[in-house]
Amino acid sequence: MLIIIIRTVILYCIIILMMRLMGKKQLGELQPSELVTTILVSNIATLSIEDPTVPMLIGIVPIFTIVCIDVFMSVIMLRSPKFRRMVTGTPRIIISDGTIDRKELERLRYTIDEVLAAMREQQIFDISEVRYAIVETTGKINFYKKSDGATDPPAVVIKDGITEESGMQIAGITEKNVKKILGENAAEKKNVFLLTVSKDGQYNLIKRKEMKKR
Repeated sequence: MLIIIIRTVILYCIIILMMRLMGKKQLGELQPSELVTTILVSNIATLSIEDPTVPMLIGIVPIFTIVCIDVFMSVIMLRSPKFRRMVTGTPRIIISDGTIDRKELERLRYTIDEVLAAMREQQIFDISEVRYAIVETTGKINFYKKSDGATDPPAVVIKDGITEESGMQIAGITEKNVKKILGENAAEKKNVFLLTVSKDGQYNLIKRKEMKKR
């Protein structure tokens, strides 16, 4: 029994250390890759605890390897927006001005019951009150009520040099408008770190070089 307790304490400390290496977001809502990592780590730790005949090293090495893979994946996703999109996906608009996008719901395999349940969790009981509902890459649905403010918040139109179609839809602009903004700022899309645009035409553009100077 004492051996099991000692092994449990050791693995507990190691997993805490590994979770810290993976970053604070690991403790919040998980991305798909993070969820897989968490499940694998927990299963390996359980096997090492339940079977005292299994050497500790056999449990520690796979856990360390999995965490290294997760950190490596995070670095690649940080440097490659396309790879990040492939792994985590992109936010999707499922409700716009109180109207449900059924095709988007089907694509995401969400039922209307799940959407209504998410609304009730945020104290929203009338779908006509919803200006926008966006499914984040974590699977969480965020709602923006019509009564939350007089104007819409700025939408992310370009992120890491890649156009966000959902952001263009929220801002009510087209690719032509985006090109005009880029032309006014003598910027190429691939060199834009972040571009947000509000419905009244106001925008904020941050180039990659400007970001590095800050």
